[in-house]
Amino acid sequence: MATVLKVSDAASLAMHTMVLLALKPDRVVSTREIASCLQVSEAHLSKVLQRLTREGLVKSVRGPRGGFKLEKTHRDLTLLDVYEAIEGRLESSECLLESRSCAGDKCILGFLLESVNRQVRDYLTGTRLSELTDVYRRKDHAEQVNHPD
Repeated sequence: MATVLKVSDAASLAMHTMVLLALKPDRVVSTREIASCLQVSEAHLSKVLQRLTREGLVKSVRGPRGGFKLEKTHRDLTLLDVYEAIEGRLESSECLLESRSCAGDKCILGFLLESVNRQVRDYLTGTRLSELTDVYRRKDHAEQVNHPD
């Protein structure tokens, strides 16, 4: 099944990682723990964490109990912050087509693509990590109530 919007593996991994770190704000979380939880390779995750650290979204803590934690409060961070840390600035007027078949100002679908890009940007800008952690906690609590151990 295809989707219209494609988010890179790195951006998706960054978003998932940031929500995971936001769920554990008072502790340092190791790369191994994050990779295990998200079922991804530690090598790929390490590259994503390096970019998030370089952009000032997460803090790296060295040592035997080292790992990562959010640099800022999750209430201040949006999905756009995370996306742009990995992919660079999201332009609302950039073409979504992989191979441009016409000049941007004469594009048959230009108005549609600009509208979709703007909506995606607005959604990412308007969605804070704190909202996602709240949704996760409600969902997790509901599953625990429905399926107690």
